[in-house]
Amino acid sequence: MTGAPHARPTLADVAAHAGVSASTASIAFSGSGPVSDATKEKVRAAAEELGYAGPDPRARSLRRGRSGIVGVVLEERVRAAFLDPVKIQMLDGLSEGIAPLGAGLLLLTDAGSGAGTAVSVDDAPVDAVVLIGCSPRFDEALDTFRRRGIPVVAIEGFAPAGVVAHIGIDNRDASRRGAEHLRELGHEHVAVVSLPFESTRARGILTPEIEARASVDTSIERLAGARDVFPDVVVSVAGGSLIEEGQDAARLLLAAENPPTAIIAQSDLLAAGVIRAAEELGIAVPGDLSVLGFDGIRVDGLPYDLTTLVQPSVAKGRAAGEAVVAMLAGEQPASVGFTSTLHVGATTAPPRTS
Repeated sequence: MTGAPHARPTLADVAAHAGVSASTASIAFSGSGPVSDATKEKVRAAAEELGYAGPDPRARSLRRGRSGIVGVVLEERVRAAFLDPVKIQMLDGLSEGIAPLGAGLLLLTDAGSGAGTAVSVDDAPVDAVVLIGCSPRFDEALDTFRRRGIPVVAIEGFAPAGVVAHIGIDNRDASRRGAEHLRELGHEHVAVVSLPFESTRARGILTPEIEARASVDTSIERLAGARDVFPDVVVSVAGGSLIEEGQDAARLLLAAENPPTAIIAQSDLLAAGVIRAAEELGIAVPGDLSVLGFDGIRVDGLPYDLTTLVQPSVAKGRAAGEAVVAMLAGEQPASVGFTSTLHVGATTAPPRTS
């Protein structure tokens, strides 16, 4: 018959074994306070002998009233998010921003499933939440966190009641500048490959019915900027910011009887897909087709210097992290807006004259 499993040794056990008070043992583990080096060594030796690994982080979290975790809600499956350099850059910046908290990040999707865990937006043990991306379903997640009393920072998207701070970018103005660049080159027949507009992520040529259901601020604003210059622009909607989605969306435009001479893609990954579609159809970029992206990232396998609107993705993530730190300190963080810059690369040129 096997014996009962040993209980996890406690700090009180270590203190008794070392012959000191529990408060002295606690100070010895924290590394602060008036405890001699000899006493610290005695406490550590007792802990090692008993197999005590240190204070239970769950108990420490209860004492602080916090979990030490910041939730990050992404717009797609975590696997897809890590294929997008923009998301990676924002997560890098976010990690830098929350560094003073010593907190960890828990990744969730807008569908509610955790990154390899059983937690969801309904029960994730988080102190604060950052919404990243351009999801048409973020309103649902926001409602859940509002009910739970968890403060929320949003990177892009609408900033409805319940969002403590909003980290935005000049989507409309930036897209307008990109469209003006194409107009200055002489383009008149321009199309758009867009990010999703609503919760079903419907693909295909944008219809008034789909646009009436539009709930993704980023897609709406970037299209508005293009329409400021080209009011009658045709739009092919992709299901997400992926190269394959851009390729499929571009095929619809390039197979038309009167294909565009330029395509504005609402992300650089979509732009890479547009270029792939052009190549498979024997359409030269930029000789026959100019392509404009948005993000300013390096797309692996794309042998082009892409003309694009460069956004400060790391800075956006860092600003969101700093907002989290401020609000957990009881402060009211300010919303922040960033500006994109036009990088003229090698994928735009005057339209070919025939």
